[in-house]
Amino acid sequence: MEIKVELGQRSYPVVIERGVLYRVGSYVDLNRKVMIITDAGVPNEYVEIIEQQCQNAEVHAFPKGEKSKNIVEYEKCLRHLLDCGFGRQDLIIALGGGVVGDLAGFVASSYMRGIAYVSIPTTTLSQIDSSIGGKVAIDLNGVKNCVGAFYQPQAVIIDPDTLSTLDIRHFYNGLVEALKMGIVANKELVALLEKDDVSANIEEIIYESLMVKKKIVEVDEFETEYRKILNFGHTIGHAVESSYELNKLLHGEAVAIGMLRILDNKELEERLLAICQKWKLPTDVDYDKEVVYKYMLNDKKGKGEYVTIVQVNTIGEACLLDITFEELKRKL
Repeated sequence: MEIKVELGQRSYPVVIERGVLYRVGSYVDLNRKVMIITDAGVPNEYVEIIEQQCQNAEVHAFPKGEKSKNIVEYEKCLRHLLDCGFGRQDLIIALGGGVVGDLAGFVASSYMRGIAYVSIPTTTLSQIDSSIGGKVAIDLNGVKNCVGAFYQPQAVIIDPDTLSTLDIRHFYNGLVEALKMGIVANKELVALLEKDDVSANIEEIIYESLMVKKKIVEVDEFETEYRKILNFGHTIGHAVESSYELNKLLHGEAVAIGMLRILDNKELEERLLAICQKWKLPTDVDYDKEVVYKYMLNDKKGKGEYVTIVQVNTIGEACLLDITFEELKRKL
């Protein structure tokens, strides 16, 4: 399957195909210097498969986890590129999950004022959501994604076979973003996720999730308004994740908590809770409300004493609401 994200000169293909990891050169020009940026959680086998397809490849690996998405690791990537003589005609490949995509994409956006990069996501979270749309970022002082850019990849190559090495916690963690997509814009996707064996339908889930995001990004690439609906659950979720020092809750787990806390519709909340419990997500965690509130004040959607939240009363129909931070705090 192939999806085309239509953004004029910044358009790019998204290829979804089992075994495509062995055929990256069929979709991307690898006849140039290639820096493969990855982390320690990605199997060496995947790195070697890509490396063998390149004429001149370097590998930059950093410790896995959200805590590596920082200025120190960002600088190490830049220095590696510079030391190896990479120029604007060369290529970065982001091979891994959401952290790899965010960091490598931000490196690509800023090195030499921007060089090409290709995203090869290997987790459900990155295949379903973060690999397309052009949001790239690092964290600062524990605040998630507060330094970043909009920078589109040259292509996205998705091989569902890479999910076979993913542990079950990370598998369901990524599915939360598919659930979010369904709740805000595709009720059929929610019904698909309510089935017992989601792994049997994973390719359809990836495709339908990306179609939701593609359509929204094409309307509002730089998140001036409409694209904000994709932040459903993220204002509280990011703050809860940050309050746990970005290392005890996974991103999708925190977003699930954020979605449950923000909903006003009890019937929808119960339906969402049933899915989360089936996936064994931690939906009832202890957190310091004052600490979470402090992190919420750093939300990029904040406007003075107000913040824009995403609310859903009917599955597939999201709306944006401006409420005060104090009102948001009460939802904790």
